[in-house]
Amino acid sequence: MTQITARSTGFSFQLARSAAVIGTVVLGLWSAQAQAAEVSVAVAANFTAPMKKIAAEFEKDTGHKAELSFGATGKFYAQINNGAPFGILLAADDTTPEKLAKEGKGVTDSRFTYAIGTLVLWSPKAGYVDEKGEVLKTGDYKHIAIANPKLAPYGTAAMEVLSKLGLSAQVQPKVVMGENIAQTYQFAATGNAQLGFVALSQVMENGKIREGSAWQVPGNMHEPIRQDAIVLNSAKDNEAAAALMKYLRSPKAHDIIRSYGYSF
Repeated sequence: MTQITARSTGFSFQLARSAAVIGTVVLGLWSAQAQAAEVSVAVAANFTAPMKKIAAEFEKDTGHKAELSFGATGKFYAQINNGAPFGILLAADDTTPEKLAKEGKGVTDSRFTYAIGTLVLWSPKAGYVDEKGEVLKTGDYKHIAIANPKLAPYGTAAMEVLSKLGLSAQVQPKVVMGENIAQTYQFAATGNAQLGFVALSQVMENGKIREGSAWQVPGNMHEPIRQDAIVLNSAKDNEAAAALMKYLRSPKAHDIIRSYGYSF
């Protein structure tokens, strides 16, 4: 009788210990989930490819999640003014985040330049665009895609380049205007326009042009395309927002950003 009791007691002890271990594991998983947060991020269209990679690494490394929306900076500004629930804006310029901060819609001291963009004249056709962009003067092209300069900083930069080259009047009748830089790229990629002023990040991967031919426009031909990030008021206490802003400055994020042709 004593033996049976001893065995029962030992079995009960093992059961209790197993339950405690399972409880600890479950509590650990619950704590990790409780600590993970989510932030909605409005991302300039030119930064689509690198940000998708960064968001995946960010979630893997921190547990936090970034919900991404891509589009024109000008449209995002209008949406934020109308109450869109974005937590962070990754703009294609530095003026929009500055404006949001001055208007009291963004956290002033959160703003920083996360990348400096590069403009390129691109064609999906190999050998079509020369290394100095002379095709703008001599090429037999019917259409050239440019992002709407009222909404997209890359469009503003493209118009500055044409003005500096003295080609504004000559090129204007051939312009097909994209709502944002993503649509502008599509016009050129599909052949609806033979040329397009696009972001280098859209045609470069791992430091190389993926296809076609391109002229990388010298930076002194237009105002620098400084792309600033800002935390919006709705996310000022959001852990994921704070973590993502920090992560964008990390060596891992910088390596990804550089691989798409951006600088700092």
